[in-house]
Amino acid sequence: MIRFNRAISPFSVLSFDLDDTLYNNHPIITAAVQAQTNYLNALPNWQAQGKDYWQQCREQTLLDNPELVDNVTQWRKSTLRTALAKLGYKNTELERHVNNAYQAFTDARSQIVVTNKVLDLLSQLSKRYRLIAITNGNVEIERFNLKGVFELVLQAGIHGKAKPHTTMFEQAAATLGVPTRHILHIGDSLDTDVQGAHNAGCQSLWLNDQPAKYAYKGLADIEITDIQALKHFLSQP
Repeated sequence: MIRFNRAISPFSVLSFDLDDTLYNNHPIITAAVQAQTNYLNALPNWQAQGKDYWQQCREQTLLDNPELVDNVTQWRKSTLRTALAKLGYKNTELERHVNNAYQAFTDARSQIVVTNKVLDLLSQLSKRYRLIAITNGNVEIERFNLKGVFELVLQAGIHGKAKPHTTMFEQAAATLGVPTRHILHIGDSLDTDVQGAHNAGCQSLWLNDQPAKYAYKGLADIEITDIQALKHFLSQP
């Protein structure tokens, strides 16, 4: 299904969100969190803090450093540092456990395999459009089979504020030398992807393929329920 909610102007760039747009990220994140938890559970006194300890430290870390909301990698590392410091770890030992726990997380986080069907679609699209990725996540794209697919990859925290802020969209347009209106951004979230695209003057395409509640009430320019519906743009004059 592809539905046009408003007329689309010409575009030359397809911008993709990554997590839950080009692959199912839910089992990946579950496995990554479990890998980190397994490491931490092996440390003395960690489990004794109770099941809510991590979340409590995470929330406190953000209260102390609100800017971390735009950088999920640093937020996780800072939370690990806060949580372990409270247990008495210091200096070299503290940093060793922070790095090891995060490494356990990111190793599992990178166990992504994008389907051949999606890779083939991207290959076909790349013959007509410039392909980029704009993500709020911390996935390391060079560690799985999307490596080399995109001309440009922008990540929140590293390259600007998280979507729906406009900074990464604006940076993409400046880097590519195109107006933002020539970018069609594709993503699964109304709150981050569609709202962010609209804020920056880009065009938007919403992949509406999973149940979720959103605060943003704006209408995406285009709506699809299957990523393969992008084949529509292969046949356009």
